[in-house]
Amino acid sequence: MPLLGIDIGGTSTHVVVCDDSLTVLAEAVAPTPRGGPAMLETAADLSRGLLARFPDVDAAGVAAAGVLDPATGTIVRASDSFHDWEGTAVGVDLTRALDLPVAVDNDVNCFLLGEVAAGALLGAVAAVGITLGTGVGGALWSDGRILHGLRGGAGEIGHLPGFGDLPCTCGQRGHLETLASGPSIARRYRVAAGGGAAVTAADVATRARAGDAAAQRVLHEAGTALGTAIVAGTRLLGADRVVVGGGVAGAWDLLEPAVTAATDLAPPLFGDPLQVTPTRLGRSAVAVGAAALAVGGRG
Repeated sequence: MPLLGIDIGGTSTHVVVCDDSLTVLAEAVAPTPRGGPAMLETAADLSRGLLARFPDVDAAGVAAAGVLDPATGTIVRASDSFHDWEGTAVGVDLTRALDLPVAVDNDVNCFLLGEVAAGALLGAVAAVGITLGTGVGGALWSDGRILHGLRGGAGEIGHLPGFGDLPCTCGQRGHLETLASGPSIARRYRVAAGGGAAVTAADVATRARAGDAAAQRVLHEAGTALGTAIVAGTRLLGADRVVVGGGVAGAWDLLEPAVTAATDLAPPLFGDPLQVTPTRLGRSAVAVGAAALAVGGRG
C-alpha cells in the first residue's frame, strides 16, 4: 500500500507518495507560510491533493522542523526562524485533518532515516545525519534506530558550542549554526565583503566558484567548523558514516575540502575510516524518511 510522507520545512513544505520500496510515485511542494496553524494547513492541503490521486494510502509520516517530543508529536522547541510553532500538536492535528494514522518525528531524524532506508547510508550500523539550511540540524542512527534522547533533543549538532562568539538563533552564542547555516554564511560574507546588497548562501557559493576570495574564506571556515563538529559527533556515537544534506550542501564541492582537512586531523581511534558523503536522495530525503516513518504507524 502507498505511504504519505510530509516534510514541513522552514522554507518549503514537500509531500510525497511512496510505494513500499520508498520509490516516489508523486509529489507536491509549496512555500511554508509563517505561523503554526498556516503551516499545518498548507501540509494538509498538499496531502489532500495527493490523497485524491492515491486513495489507498493507509498511513502518513510527518517530518517537522524543530525539537519534537516523539511520544506526543508536539513541538517543544523551535528557533526564532519560526512563528507560533512551539507547542503545536503536529501529530494530533494532522491525524484529525487527514483521517489517517500519522507518525511524527523531527525533520533531520527523517532525513537520516530516508538516507539509511533508501539513500547514501544503506546498511549503516551507526551514522550521523546533518542538514545545512535555515539552521544546522543533526540526527543519530545506532543499531537499527534513530536515537531521540531526552524529549527528542538528541543529535542537535548545530548547537554544539565552541565556534566563536556570534549570536545563535536559539539565543545562545558560538554554536556551529552561527558559521554553517545558510543565513549565517550569507551574513558573514556581507561582513567579509564590506557590505553591499543582501545575498544568499547560494550566491556566496557562486561567487566562490568565480574566485571571490571573501566567499571562499567564509565557506572554508564553515567547512572547517562542520568537520570539527563531525569529529565530535562520530566519536561520541562510535559512528563511521555521515551524510550531509540541506540547501547549503549544494556547495559541497566548496565545503568538502575543508571538512576533509578537519576530519583528517583526528583519524579514527578504531574501526574503518570516516566516510562523509552528500545526500543521495536530495530534496526528497526528508519526505522519503517521513514515508519510511509511516510504516511504524500502520494499523
